[in-house]
Amino acid sequence: MKLSKMTIRTGIFSALLVSYAFAGKAQQSAPAASSKQEFRLSVGPEAGIPLGDFRNGYNWNFGGSVQADIPVVQNLFVTVNAGYNNFFVKKDQTDFVDKNLQLIPVKAGLKYFPVGDLFYVQGEAGASFLANKSDVLANKSTAFVYAPQVGVLLKLAPKNYIDIGIRFEGTSSFYDGGSSNNFLGLRVAYSFGL
Repeated sequence: MKLSKMTIRTGIFSALLVSYAFAGKAQQSAPAASSKQEFRLSVGPEAGIPLGDFRNGYNWNFGGSVQADIPVVQNLFVTVNAGYNNFFVKKDQTDFVDKNLQLIPVKAGLKYFPVGDLFYVQGEAGASFLANKSDVLANKSTAFVYAPQVGVLLKLAPKNYIDIGIRFEGTSSFYDGGSSNNFLGLRVAYSFGL
């Protein structure tokens, strides 16, 4: 699937616009949130394994991210996430690429706790920036990224949590005619309420 930069930008802008419109409408019509609704900031390491054709060139990835969870209505948050992922190239790689792939994903989305405040489902979309385009001989430096996720929020103390999430992250190709860069990831983050 080949996406132009204009299509990616339009998609990201549309997704953010819909999210903000939904958040504004929901806040106007929602009853007052309980004391459990709080702005949360989390930071933590991430690791993952490439899937599909992406695993032909790369073994695994390691990085980290910072995420803000902004309360909208009871059990629903708007998320904003920025991170860094380094994909380690296979040593027996025979293709022309012999460097690690370094991505900076920036995403926004929604996080919903269907029952209580322990288990959640989350979906995000945005752009992933290739930090070392010239090293990996890529044609593009930006690609569309989306990430559905499930997880748990474990309470440590008042306003202190451990956020553990497992996600599938799909990034469109940085190469003309190339396949997407998909991986299965784990994020373990320290989260605190403000």
